[in-house]
Amino acid sequence: MGQYSAVSGIKVLDRAVAIMMAVAPHPLSLTELCETTGLPRATAHRLATALETHRILARGDDGRWTTGTALTSLGTGGRDQLLDAARPVMSDLVDVTGESVQLYQLTGTSRTCVAAQEPPVGLQNTVPVGSQLALTSGSAAKVFLAFGSPQLRETILPQVTFDPEELGDVEKQRLSESVAERELGLASLSAPVFTPAGRFIAVLSVSGPAERLRPHPAEKWGRELSAAAERLSASM
Repeated sequence: MGQYSAVSGIKVLDRAVAIMMAVAPHPLSLTELCETTGLPRATAHRLATALETHRILARGDDGRWTTGTALTSLGTGGRDQLLDAARPVMSDLVDVTGESVQLYQLTGTSRTCVAAQEPPVGLQNTVPVGSQLALTSGSAAKVFLAFGSPQLRETILPQVTFDPEELGDVEKQRLSESVAERELGLASLSAPVFTPAGRFIAVLSVSGPAERLRPHPAEKWGRELSAAAERLSASM
């Protein structure tokens, strides 16, 4: 298997490890991943996408795969820096807004909820951790498309239910909103999270019943959400 030829006798495991070892030194495109590991293109893509789902790999803005947060956290006793930093920020945001708060990361061409907190009382919008949602609608989807790679936009934009022209404003304001877009009766607003180096890594969202957040969720809680996203970015 290319440069990484250790064999355990469990083919799928050997191939997955080969992919992880290949991207460890530096990010790789799918073509480079195939060249490095010697794996067929379909096999490399299938395994890399599966590893991305588990946050063992991650894909950058340029579409290249690199080590993910779950893999890097193993070197720090299983602690995930993003999730550790997000907990107090999300808790404070729930207290201020009285609404549900979620943190999403990109997994392939969908978004995965990696953390969520709910208000103790009242009607809530519960998104279970681990849930994967499409990027075709909703405020978080707009943020992922506004700050994601050109390849991601090229793949998803033909399927979206919102006006793609909105993405320019989302990128400029670093804030997005939706009302009854992904789900009837649901509204949300979302903001991007960055590393200190400026790399886009996640989306922080506030969501709840549309009647509490309409007509413009961003007018109600946009300032508070933006401040929370900036605080989280600064703590990375």
